[in-house]
This record gives sequence, C-alpha cells and structure tokens, in this order.
Amino acid sequence: MLKIGVLGAGHLGKIHLKILKSLSQYELVGFFDPNESQADSVSKELDLTSFGSIDELLNNIDVVDVVTPTLSHFDCAEKALKKSKHVFIEKPITNTIEEAKILIGLSNEANVKVQVGHVERFNPAYQAVKSHITNPMFIETHRLAQFNPRGTDVSVVLDLMIHDIDIVLSVVKSTIKRISASGVAVISDTPDIANARIEFDNGCVANLTSSRISLKNMRKSRFFQRDAYISVDFLDKKVEVVNIKPAKENHDQFDLVIPTSSGKKQLHFDIPEIKPTNAIEEELITFHQAITENKTPIVTIQDGHDALDVAYKILDKIKLTSNITF
Repeated sequence: MLKIGVLGAGHLGKIHLKILKSLSQYELVGFFDPNESQADSVSKELDLTSFGSIDELLNNIDVVDVVTPTLSHFDCAEKALKKSKHVFIEKPITNTIEEAKILIGLSNEANVKVQVGHVERFNPAYQAVKSHITNPMFIETHRLAQFNPRGTDVSVVLDLMIHDIDIVLSVVKSTIKRISASGVAVISDTPDIANARIEFDNGCVANLTSSRISLKNMRKSRFFQRDAYISVDFLDKKVEVVNIKPAKENHDQFDLVIPTSSGKKQLHFDIPEIKPTNAIEEELITFHQAITENKTPIVTIQDGHDALDVAYKILDKIKLTSNITF
C-alpha cells in the first residue's frame, strides 16, 4: 500500500485529508502545515499525525499531496521530487512558467509520477459527455463565483479560468494561433473578472469568461462541432447532447426537423447518464493507478505547465489592454 502525506491543512487540504483517510488505496501517514494552531486543530479533529517539518513528512511517505497556497507549490514539489517522491499537486501547478519547467525536469530525473489537480477533468458531468466531444470548433465557457477572500492571492485567471483553459486544451487537438483578452481588477489588486478568446490553427475558437465578483455561481461550458452541440453544467452536474442527423423520410410528426441547404435534418436530444462520483476522490484514485500500474497520469505535469502557460499569455494580453499592474 502506498504511504501518502499531505502538505497543507487549510480548507482544501482538509478535504483531501478526509478523502484520503477513507480510501483503501493509500495509507495516510499524516500531514504538515506551518500554521501550528491550524495543524493542532486538524490533527485533533481528524485524529491524524501532524509532522514538524516538510522533510520529516517526506521521509516517511511514498507519495505527497501538495495542497498549499499556489506561491509555495514549487518549493514543496521541488523538495519532494529531489527525494524521488510521487507528487500530486493542486492547480495551478506553480506560480511561474519557469518553476513549472524546473519541476518537469526534476520529475524526469527522479522517474516518478506527477499529477496536477485540474479536478474538472473528473467532474461526473464532464465524464458523462467527454466521449461526445470529438472535434469542437467553437467553445464558450462561463465560470462565475461569488466573492471569497480565499484565492485572491492570484488573479481570477489563475484561480478560476485555468480550469476551463485545461479542459479546452484537452479537447482541442491543435496549436494556438492567437490570444486576445481583457480584464478588470475590482476588489483585489489583480483581475477579478476576465474574458479571453483563444484561436487555434485548426479554426476552433474558445471564448472564456471568469469572474469572482458575481452575484451567483455558474460553471457552464458549451461545445459546438459539426452536427453536434454539447452542454456541460459543471456546478449542477447536468449535461445535454444534441446531434443533428439527416431526417428519415418517415419521421414522426413530433420529431424536430429543420430544412437546410443540404436537405432536411433532424435534431436528436440525448441526456447521458451521470454517475454520482466525488471528483477529488476520483483524481486521487487514478493517481494511485498511474503509480502502481505505471501509467501516464490523466492530468500530466506537462498538462499543468501548458494550462499555466496559456493563463500567463492571457494575463499578458490583459496588461496590454488595461491599466492594471500586477
């Protein structure tokens, strides 16, 4: 059984600890958090060992789960990789592209597995329809959240939009041609609301909007491709697939048929079954499988780097079109 430890016992760290404690795939050895009062509280609440340092924890485990603030991701992962530990690291992978590149090099040298916590890949709604998304040519995403001080250490692009950037990059099999973006800092010192347009060499266009100052929460994406439309509600776990096929000559009078220049087409509505799963639990289980079965993690360290790279290109465009300095 793989021995695992967690770095970070904040809001998300506690969620990871509770899940890992319940999983049979791992032996949860304990955790480290530099905030002593927080560490003592979590240790008592979950009946877990709180280690006195990162190194002490790393010396007792095979796998480390990095759930610390973004600014410390690199230091934590670097120490783990230099000790040849497998690393699960929350998104965004690091604070800078340079740091991500160093981690890629270290992971190759250590010959260990690294998975990045882009959890929406494991969202049960997305899992239900991802096989239907084959060649999207227009994508529209909205990720809106009510204001929460937690997470404002980075911009809304790195905090929220990066989820959708990762999804888009995973389904569009093409290189990026052009990026344009705009954003506004309303409450914090970095963009709190942003819109980005990503154009790919194959003609696909993705329009992404993210906000952390909205009155309601929303996490929806729509994918348009030849003869199909796929809608995913990541928040409410709802999906819809509309396929457009040539209409049968003897179609039912209640069928939705539309005339087109290439003949009559019929709309077929499908609502795939969504299996109730915990996305964080699923990503941790698949990471165990990647390690024990020597498979490529579903969200690789390169995927984490690529999403971060696009996020920073979006931020560079925002700097050019606004008076924000960050």
